[in-house]
Amino acid sequence: MNHDGLIIAAFGRQYLVEFSDGSTRLCFPRGKKSEIACGDRVTVMSTGEGQGVVEKTSERRSLLYRSNDFRQKLIAANVTQIAIVVATEPSFSDTLVTRCLVAADSQDIKALIVLNKCDLTDALPAAREALKVYRQLGYAVVELSAKECGKALLPYLDGETSVLVGQSGMGKSTLINALIPGANAATREISEALDSGKHTTTHARLYHLDPHSDLIDSPGLQEFGLRHLDLATLEAAFPEFQPLLGQCRFRDCHHDREPDCALRNAVLTGAITARRFACYHELRAELG
Repeated sequence: MNHDGLIIAAFGRQYLVEFSDGSTRLCFPRGKKSEIACGDRVTVMSTGEGQGVVEKTSERRSLLYRSNDFRQKLIAANVTQIAIVVATEPSFSDTLVTRCLVAADSQDIKALIVLNKCDLTDALPAAREALKVYRQLGYAVVELSAKECGKALLPYLDGETSVLVGQSGMGKSTLINALIPGANAATREISEALDSGKHTTTHARLYHLDPHSDLIDSPGLQEFGLRHLDLATLEAAFPEFQPLLGQCRFRDCHHDREPDCALRNAVLTGAITARRFACYHELRAELG
């Protein structure tokens, strides 16, 4: 018999599927290739002993994933918002932040930047300065301390299916535990179900915040390749470029050394920051 369910944990080729009655079942993909993500809606065929086979994945609203020349890594499906967690300490990669924002834009996913560890006041001004460019571009930035009041993030998650992403060390786990008091126990239970106890931080996990809001915790990121994007999608993901695209002297301008390049001129006047422009060229080079 087939049943429809929701992927609430994904690790390798093992998935924990939750059904409408609250029960769960450990499931596996049919065939060798698996392209299933946490947050996917699936149809499962029961195979006995609390296990099943994923027969079909429903059409997705969105799919957040990263890729390089060799492989792609699915992060989360059907999310409506990405919450990018950075911190006052240790310092964060603004290039990684930009990559996450570009990935979100390519899937029409809302973006939110969460500045954590704001109780470390000595490092707060520098972190605010690093995020200034994103505020100016219209991205929402929430400041909080997960240790003191992680629940301050809850209003921003209301009614959304959000995915938390960020580098290791940004305090994402502390934030999850503040938002979901039973998260540690749930992670242990899922690790046991997936037989992956020594990998408790390497799989995505979906939590229900309330009947209308879900939160997916993803493994810490150190890189975010976007090899799968095309040039038009990449350029569209930089809001500061929009008024200037098509204004260069040459229609096929690479915005590199060409004369009368509207984007390069905007960098010279400060309308586009040099570091964002450098990140664009880094991403463009990856597209091949």
